[in-house]
Amino acid sequence: MTQDRPIVIGAGLAGLMTALHLAPMPVLVLARAPLGEAAASAWAQGGVAAAVGPDDDPARHLQDTLAAGDGLCDAAIAARILGAAPDTIAALLRRGVAFDRAGDGRFALGLEAAHSRHRILHAAGDGTGAEIMRALIAAVRRTPSITVLEHTEARRLLVEDGRIRGVLVAGPHGAMTLPAGRVVLASGGIGGLFAHTTNPPQAWGQGLLLAARAGAALADLEFVQFHPTALATGTDPLPLISEAVRGEGALLIDETGSRFLADSPGAELGPRDVVARGIFRHLAAGHQVFLDARQALGDRFAKRFPAIAAACRDAGLDPATQPIPVTPAAHFHMGGVAVDAVGRSSVAGLWACGETASTGLHGANRLASNSLLEAATCACWVAGDVAATPAVRLRPLAEGRLPPLPDPAVVRPILWRHVGLLRDAEGLRAALRALLPLAAGGGPASDPATLGLMLAVAALRREESRGAHARSDFPTHGAGRARRLTLNLAEAMQAAAGLADPVVLRA
Repeated sequence: MTQDRPIVIGAGLAGLMTALHLAPMPVLVLARAPLGEAAASAWAQGGVAAAVGPDDDPARHLQDTLAAGDGLCDAAIAARILGAAPDTIAALLRRGVAFDRAGDGRFALGLEAAHSRHRILHAAGDGTGAEIMRALIAAVRRTPSITVLEHTEARRLLVEDGRIRGVLVAGPHGAMTLPAGRVVLASGGIGGLFAHTTNPPQAWGQGLLLAARAGAALADLEFVQFHPTALATGTDPLPLISEAVRGEGALLIDETGSRFLADSPGAELGPRDVVARGIFRHLAAGHQVFLDARQALGDRFAKRFPAIAAACRDAGLDPATQPIPVTPAAHFHMGGVAVDAVGRSSVAGLWACGETASTGLHGANRLASNSLLEAATCACWVAGDVAATPAVRLRPLAEGRLPPLPDPAVVRPILWRHVGLLRDAEGLRAALRALLPLAAGGGPASDPATLGLMLAVAALRREESRGAHARSDFPTHGAGRARRLTLNLAEAMQAAAGLADPVVLRA
């Protein structure tokens, strides 16, 4: 029989924190690239939200989170995660994370959209994610119980009798089957499914696809957050211009210098979905949109936001003297693998953590900087439950047939056009018609198209506009629709096959 060593799929913040919390239990971490590369965590600029200021408390943080979530947050889960935030910050400090401090030694707390208090902790200015990953990678390398397989990608979860039995991976030496009765998915989000994204291009939702093919339920797939301000340079992916820049007073203007969102709720610091759609509509009307930090920051820009300043310089821009061209881009997924309070999915032996999971914290629209907090906090609870779950006796598994290397290239324009910032039934059904043959084709586009198809079905089922999900044919909240929706792969494929009959696609 084979040792039942837990496997963590993904080496970002959620995956590494889970592995560290499992120590000294032996654990195997699968990383598609060398540690620190291809993980969205390292790209995070905004910071970690936590009620640690003298004028703040978890109740206020919860109130802001519930308001942003637009009626779909799980209030109990949100209260638990936000209440644990000070302990999570303390845990990150113990791991060696150096958060920015003010002159008096206290945390230098920033403000972001829809927060009622300054509660965003940063590190290295706009390099928060990189600093956290630096510290965690060093901690992982010091921990002998953690084995990291770099350049190794999970392609399928192996299931027998309704529970996880192993992982089929592609590594430097080809296909390999790893027996395991306990697997944690921590592989990030789905931004790479869209033509314009701030995420690493490899982050197209592999963890969700693995879970779906294993029979797990997914939740709230329709809620994709499009960041309002990506640097409009035409690169792929687009560099992010953190919301913290607007928190410092930068303004959104068009080519005439007009603040076209000045009269909308919150103006530049309104909810992300409102700001993103406002920019999208203004661009669609033929305007250009810029983020103007000249008055608010000027020569201080490069010191406060060194990474953003460097990205601007690479594009031939000086944010101290020039407005920055911006556009919305796919940024964060509120949906994911449906999990309970300790990260368990609907499949025995399978957990999810971080952006891959749908915990109920974010609801219909994530509050800024709650994502790093969620990943770091839930990793502790996931690890505790994995450790408390008895190991199973595993038999060696036969080598499985490796599916093709996934390539979302043909899927990305379909999702951007039809499942993007503004949706309607006609466009969503057009997406299904385009995605269905790709999903069934078995080629490189099959896995990304299958997940894209599930997103489109979920968006069709939610016949209302709520949070980040905007339907032009259902522009208001629907009566009785303030509930989370789950979907499995079989249901999605059946619905897609019946797309010619809209009735089939209703919840």
